[in-house]
Amino acid sequence: MTEIMVYLTQYGYIALFILLALGILGVPIPDETLIATFGGMIAQGHFRFASALAVTFLGSMTGMLISYTLGRKIGKPLLDRYGKWVRLTPKRMHSAEKWFKRYGSWSILFGYFVPGLRHLSAYMAGISKLPLSRYIMLAAAGAFVFCTTFLLIGHAVGYHWSDIAMMMERSSFKIGIMITALIVVILVVAGLLMRKKK
Repeated sequence: MTEIMVYLTQYGYIALFILLALGILGVPIPDETLIATFGGMIAQGHFRFASALAVTFLGSMTGMLISYTLGRKIGKPLLDRYGKWVRLTPKRMHSAEKWFKRYGSWSILFGYFVPGLRHLSAYMAGISKLPLSRYIMLAAAGAFVFCTTFLLIGHAVGYHWSDIAMMMERSSFKIGIMITALIVVILVVAGLLMRKKK
């Protein structure tokens, strides 16, 4: 984490973009901690929130689109051969396949908050030939919620971000479930209100 801090301090938004894109691709970079760290740096006045959100969103989407393209063009042989070099072990791939079969394309949206699945859901979407337009819609929605959540957490704790960085990494799944549940509740309530108006 110290090395990441050095890169973020020296290269700012460029480092954030590159590190996040690589993390989404599967390179061992703690994505949640990276974004939260930057959120803490925003609270300290080093960067701007809107710019950071745009950069984290673009970094996430870049990683997700590269992974999708690799999955679609090359398929599973790529993961079987080179997956071990970026933490995509056969066990993780099997778990991701089961998750993808169970939840379908929605696993792209929810997968952001499940360590390991985030790195594989894009490959699985490409391998299963999910239409690009639907993939982009779900990946963009997931990226926006994921990046906003962890930037806000980092910003909220400000100078104390390092005290909770590891805790956040362990709790990212629970945070994702809570946010997803909240979005579902809002959509259901909005749908019911629109029906009543009709």
